Amino acid sequence: MYRAAVLTVSDRSARGERPDGAGPAVCRMLEQAGYEIAVTAIVPDEQTEIEDALIRWADQLGAELIVTTGGTGFAPRDVTPEATLAVCRRLTPGIPEAMRYASAQITDRAMLSRAQAGIRGGSLIVNLPGSPKAAQENLAAVLPALAHGLEMLSGRPADCALL
Repeated sequence: MYRAAVLTVSDRSARGERPDGAGPAVCRMLEQAGYEIAVTAIVPDEQTEIEDALIRWADQLGAELIVTTGGTGFAPRDVTPEATLAVCRRLTPGIPEAMRYASAQITDRAMLSRAQAGIRGGSLIVNLPGSPKAAQENLAAVLPALAHGLEMLSGRPADCALL
């Protein structure tokens, strides 16, 4: 079982003006897939606050999977991808590419996602959209492969051959 952390990035949810729908939806999906939810939080669209949470959860908590929701669009305050890039040591471009591809089968707005994914130490960080529906659709596109990626990241022997 892997430990996951879910960070919702939303000015309105951080101020209590709008309930967080995406974070709890992502948590349910992860739990159903066998992940233990180690921590959740809501932060405003502030790059330093996003970076601080990602660093703390990767370096101190040791969460194997860190998922963010929100802040991946074109709005001036959408800085989640920049925060992710700032804290990751290695990028994993196939994850956001797969999410955008799957999402493009549903909406032409998928190409507007700036979501990123990368590795910091033993943690995989994945950005999801802020909409509960889009967050679930994007996570569903990559969730089956994440456990194998986490197994490889952990350094344990991983069988990469397809059956």
